[in-house]
Amino acid sequence: MSSIKPIKILFSLIFILITFTSCKSNLPLDKDLTKKTYNLINQDSTNVIFPDVIKGHITVIGFIYTHCPDICPMTTNNIYLTEKKLNEQGINNVKFVEVSFDPERDTPSVLRAFADIRGISFEKWMLLTGKDSIIKDLLKRFDVMAVKTDEQRDEDGELTYSMMHTDRISLIDDKGILRKNYKGSTINFDEIINDIKSLED
Repeated sequence: MSSIKPIKILFSLIFILITFTSCKSNLPLDKDLTKKTYNLINQDSTNVIFPDVIKGHITVIGFIYTHCPDICPMTTNNIYLTEKKLNEQGINNVKFVEVSFDPERDTPSVLRAFADIRGISFEKWMLLTGKDSIIKDLLKRFDVMAVKTDEQRDEDGELTYSMMHTDRISLIDDKGILRKNYKGSTINFDEIINDIKSLED
């Protein structure tokens, strides 16, 4: 009889450990983004400081360029659908950000048009661009790669190119801590929504 109690305690400790580890593994990252700030420009040509501009809000952030033929439109649509699903569940305190890693072509007006054609509301959204050197440094903070490929001139002499890049959506908590990365073009909506809910608790 006396040996049963230690076994119960042992199983209880194992259960607690597994539960704690499982919760932690859902949000595996713990990178403080507030240690460095970046001067960026939004779709309305307004200067913003990132990540100060998202302070106090859980944030879903994606990395795109508007000339992208495949992954970036899917990433943008998946963020849009994430917002829609959150709204359906009454979760309204989340911000949505997209950063262009093609500042040469993605001016504020181009970003605005890219969003408008997709029915994006800027009540919770912002699209950001900035100086090339600043964008590159920001991408490093998120471990996102973006490299120009197939550069050529069109008939008008304009430089055209595509970009090879990381397929990425990231989740930031309300303290500016990067908590998790997802594949932007094929994100699991249940996963990211449950992760957002866990940050609300």
